Amino acid sequence: MTFSLQQMNLNRRHCIVLTANLAGIGIYGNAAATASPPARPANTILVVGDSLSAEYGLKRGTGWVALLEQQLQKEKIQAAVVNASISGDTTSGGRARLAALLTQHRPTLVVIELGGNDALRGLPLNLTRDNLLAMTRLAQKSGASVLLLGMQMPPNYGRDYGLRFSRMYADVAKITQAALVPFFLKGMADASDSMVWFQADRIHPTEEAQARMLGNVWPTLKKGLK
Repeated sequence: MTFSLQQMNLNRRHCIVLTANLAGIGIYGNAAATASPPARPANTILVVGDSLSAEYGLKRGTGWVALLEQQLQKEKIQAAVVNASISGDTTSGGRARLAALLTQHRPTLVVIELGGNDALRGLPLNLTRDNLLAMTRLAQKSGASVLLLGMQMPPNYGRDYGLRFSRMYADVAKITQAALVPFFLKGMADASDSMVWFQADRIHPTEEAQARMLGNVWPTLKKGLK
């Protein structure tokens, strides 16, 4: 059997097309199938907080957690930030949510900013303490380090209650060896011009206060990064 030059060229082109198609579906070469998944960042920071971390009353992207992301980028630190904060949340709510958050996000650092709403609702200090302790231990058991953001109560709660409340964070940090920012709102709530830093409700910090809040957190948080 003989083939014309035109037939040979057609067969040749057919072979080239067939080879390309086979390669595309993985019979020749398997580059697409074996491509490595995107690398996980060296750090994943999970923030579990209440309205102070959930940008209550603020424009989206102006809260201290958003500023934290900008700070990480500025310092070229490879990290993902997950803000799981919910306005009005208590330590009981945070404790109930934490296990699923740890499984979903696998954080390397968990920032716990809870407790203020417990006091506002008059919940027992022992309950708040137990919840903070359980959350810290659960996060540590998952392999994450923990940073507690402490709070203080205004004088109208009474001196004794105020002391016991602020010491609660220090006690949990000491028991678990977690990192601690003693007072998250230092330089604002305890300032002589404190009302300048708060919204009209006198509870939630203004947009201008967010940089100070990050400033209180950043030095300790940075130490917990890889």
